[in-house]
Amino acid sequence: MAERTDEDLLRATLAAVAPGTDLHDGLERILRGSTGALIVLGSDRTVESISSGGFELDVEFSATRLRELAKMDGAIVLNRDGSRILRAATQLVPDPSIETRESGTRHRTAERVAKQTQLPVISVSQSMSIIALYVGSTRHVLEPRAQILAQANQALQTLERYRSRLDEVTANLSALEIEDLVTIREVASVLQRLEMVRRISAEIEQYVVELGVDGRLVGLQLEELTGGIGRDRELVIRDYAAAAEAIREPLDVLDSLSRLDPAELLDLTAVARCLGITVIGDGMDHHSLSPLGYRLLHRIPRLPGAIVERLVDHFGSFQALLSAGLEDLQQVDGVGEARARAVREGLSRLAESSILERYS
Repeated sequence: MAERTDEDLLRATLAAVAPGTDLHDGLERILRGSTGALIVLGSDRTVESISSGGFELDVEFSATRLRELAKMDGAIVLNRDGSRILRAATQLVPDPSIETRESGTRHRTAERVAKQTQLPVISVSQSMSIIALYVGSTRHVLEPRAQILAQANQALQTLERYRSRLDEVTANLSALEIEDLVTIREVASVLQRLEMVRRISAEIEQYVVELGVDGRLVGLQLEELTGGIGRDRELVIRDYAAAAEAIREPLDVLDSLSRLDPAELLDLTAVARCLGITVIGDGMDHHSLSPLGYRLLHRIPRLPGAIVERLVDHFGSFQALLSAGLEDLQQVDGVGEARARAVREGLSRLAESSILERYS
């Protein structure tokens, strides 16, 4: 099993303290009571080795118990899922050589414990009335629900604009694939917009996690706006991977795209390089590319993925598929007369709708 990254652990911790959870209720009670707290989510040998004093409890978690125990000096240790309180009023003595950017005693201890134990640590500041999560080297301050919701709604508006532009460049690519007029610019533009949508979607997903029960509506809107995006990213890459200087796997291309900084993502030549295509001179608009047909074939209703693979392998290009007759299609294993007719009619409808949309 792959080890979880700090980002994965932070997301899981945000879900554990999101509105609607008992732990969130307990933290809210601590804030309202103007009490500070230091809470470790998990216990192992490392936690035990840096714990001094206090007393063991091992009782079921409740928000009221957490609030009462926070009135005492010392840290509170919960189990990993926050369902039980294991220890209270304990002094944590992490390695003092661990670097910390914090100034207050509680926050310095929280950051060092998180780095040393690799467990999430929650610090509730009495003076600043904030809740901070420490996960590895990451510090995340929980913001008020109203502020998170406002940020999520603003991000959704941005996503709507991104999705609208993505639909435009994707429709343009489809029409040009039908006409066999695709250049590097069209492919790079679609990959660019797909990556932009992915990034803003990831940001909204975190808002949904932080909002907990208050994020259901945001989550539904996000799902509606991003339906099918993940598959399209892979299919575009598979369509044009053969045009690269060295064929790259879709996951490698997606990883390269994710590593582009915002300025690089706006540069279509940098996007093309992620696919393995080097743009020379005016090649962006004059270097022609031909798709294999994965993306458009997947738009034909009730056409199994295995049949798509066989069609692409047999014909080798989308243009060859477009010109294939019923008898040609039936030469592919698993494609009988009925399915050949469905493929032929599906491609004809795609061609007609794409051309009409492009020139209307």
